[in-house]
Amino acid sequence: MVPRYAPPRMGRIWTEAARFQRMLEVELLACEALTKLKVIPPSAFGRIRRRARVDAAQVGRREARTRHDVVAFLEELASHIGKDARYLHLGLTSSDALDTATGVQLKETADLLLDDLEALRAVARRQARRYQGTLTIGRTHGVHAEPTTFGLKLACFFAELTRAKAMLQDARRWVAVGKVSGAVGTYAHLNPFIEKFICRELGLTPAPISTQVVPRDGYAVFLCRLAIVGGMLERMATEIRHLQRTEVLEAEEPFEEGQTGSSAMPHKRNPVSCERVAGLARLLRGYAAASLENIALWHERDISHSSVERVILPDASCVLDFMLIEMRRILKGLIVYPKRMRSNLELTRGLIFSESVLLALMREGLTRKEAYGIVQKHALAAWKGGPDFKSRLSGDRRLKKLLSPAQLDACFDVKRHLRHEGLIMRRLGLS
Repeated sequence: MVPRYAPPRMGRIWTEAARFQRMLEVELLACEALTKLKVIPPSAFGRIRRRARVDAAQVGRREARTRHDVVAFLEELASHIGKDARYLHLGLTSSDALDTATGVQLKETADLLLDDLEALRAVARRQARRYQGTLTIGRTHGVHAEPTTFGLKLACFFAELTRAKAMLQDARRWVAVGKVSGAVGTYAHLNPFIEKFICRELGLTPAPISTQVVPRDGYAVFLCRLAIVGGMLERMATEIRHLQRTEVLEAEEPFEEGQTGSSAMPHKRNPVSCERVAGLARLLRGYAAASLENIALWHERDISHSSVERVILPDASCVLDFMLIEMRRILKGLIVYPKRMRSNLELTRGLIFSESVLLALMREGLTRKEAYGIVQKHALAAWKGGPDFKSRLSGDRRLKKLLSPAQLDACFDVKRHLRHEGLIMRRLGLS
């Protein structure tokens, strides 16, 4: 079940045809291993390999009758192979083919997501370097706090993506797993060599122990990691959405030629791409919750997980792939307004330097409580209008005795907030 918004490369991994092709590879490798064990004559294996093919549409038609996808798959395969089909699926159970094929799909998915993530990291790296030193206001609780730089905002994005890469690399290890151990995982009708051979050829790790299925906690790890990465992208999208608000307008997502923002209001340039990313992150969290529900199965296996995974595995993979591609486009085409950032920096008429004044007074011997009281009194008055913050401080008799005009000027020097930007950038490998 491939969602309609699936990017082509990811979508191809999760088609029914791709799934049956992976299952076919498992079955052929099992036959090859059995040939090495002298169970299948080499001549028979040669014929099997030459004739083997699967038509996904035909499997679907057969499944309508059998009500069992693997039986339908084996019937379709046997129809092309002929009498040598008796060597197919010897000692295997359905999940041996299904879970091992899924392991390959998830491995390919992880590799593609890591490629997308690296491409997005490269854009974040370039943009962080480009806007190093570009002053902007930092906000906490949505309220102006102290100056920062737009380069550091983007550097935070880059750092998040670096952590995301590490999480996905680890998650890949949890799902690049196969099992060919029979009906309840005991290898009763199989030589463990078969599992080892198949997994090695497919680039998978054999499950150290399995029941009829690969344990589902590994899938849950993968889905939860996808949800976390989605949350990181949502944070980036939310930041840009806030910066695009009309009363802020420090940055905005790209608005392309021919694009319209509203059916009713021609002037609108809405952050629809960022909103789309934020919305899809909610889906990923839902899929992660469903994967956690799939961990607990009855005894050696029931089938309650199967219907869930037919939706959440392809859907979550395609959703995050789309989000990574979309966020790369947004960051690459980001429209930035440094002049507006500087203008917004001055909106509070100096209040953003209150901590600098507080600390300067404390260095002159005042307690934190005393210094805080002086600074807050003038800050609250400046909020209401009239003289700006610095002017009010300059007129305070007690403060004049403690701080010289030069010392007060130093408190309002915005360059103080740029002093360690280079250090932070170097720690991230950005300069």
